Amino acid sequence: MTDQHPITPSLELVQQWTDEIYGGPGVIAASDDICLAKLAAQWGADQELEATLAEVSFLNSRALADRVRAARRPKPQMLTSIALQMLDTIERDARYLPEITDTIRRALEALPND
Repeated sequence: MTDQHPITPSLELVQQWTDEIYGGPGVIAASDDICLAKLAAQWGADQELEATLAEVSFLNSRALADRVRAARRPKPQMLTSIALQMLDTIERDARYLPEITDTIRRALEALPND
């Protein structure tokens, strides 16, 4: 995936897997099923990425492998960093979107109390 979100199967796919596991439709995928599917999908994708990098190891380029890994598994941006970027947007554009103010509120609430 090219976005910065974890590799996550769709709810429809999780439901399809749940139907297969429990023997047919009728059982609604629970949050545990969804969580397990996310973890399994991420694990499988990570294994595939590492196997792919091992296949191109003949290039003898640790830097290339590191760049590919960083591009395909970016570290999530810290909430404080996101909030600061959104504050910049507010200051620059005077835009007060709910997504911006909600993120800033969550970031500030996550800070330790003085």
